[in-house]
Amino acid sequence: MDTTARLKSAIRDIPDFPKPGILFRDITPLLADPALFREAIGEFSRICRASGAEKIAGIDARGFLFGATVAYDLGLGFVPIRKKGKLPFHTITESYDLEYGSSEVEIHTDAFRKGERVALIDDLLATGGTAGAAIKLIRQAGASLVTATFLIELSALGGRAALGDAPVVALVSYS
Repeated sequence: MDTTARLKSAIRDIPDFPKPGILFRDITPLLADPALFREAIGEFSRICRASGAEKIAGIDARGFLFGATVAYDLGLGFVPIRKKGKLPFHTITESYDLEYGSSEVEIHTDAFRKGERVALIDDLLATGGTAGAAIKLIRQAGASLVTATFLIELSALGGRAALGDAPVVALVSYS
């Protein structure tokens, strides 16, 4: 079995969570399996290394699990992209729409050097709202996005197209 199949086999489907009609992709079995978690981190690290990333950014909250671990693995710094009101220093904010409303994410104004090559990591690409906002923040902060990498892509929801010219990679895809 190849890496994609091994990772996909550890992601379980939870119907009607968090509300009726939603099929939730639960990654906790993958995180609990040390060999599979290491394999996922290895794939993320390979992609980020090949992109020439100088820093890793992760989206609140599951993007922190993968992003910080990849940053450690590659010897790079890690930048958290957080929900509004969670960062203590000067921030820039970006709003985005959700299926059930809107939200905002923030980043510290001094998170990156001008032109720094940044890899964005998160667990899931669905409609692209959160990732799109994170990419705007990275660019507003003066950095250059070199890859947006996700554990899972729900391709039928069109998130990749919503990210425009961002170079997108997903380890596992569901249509």
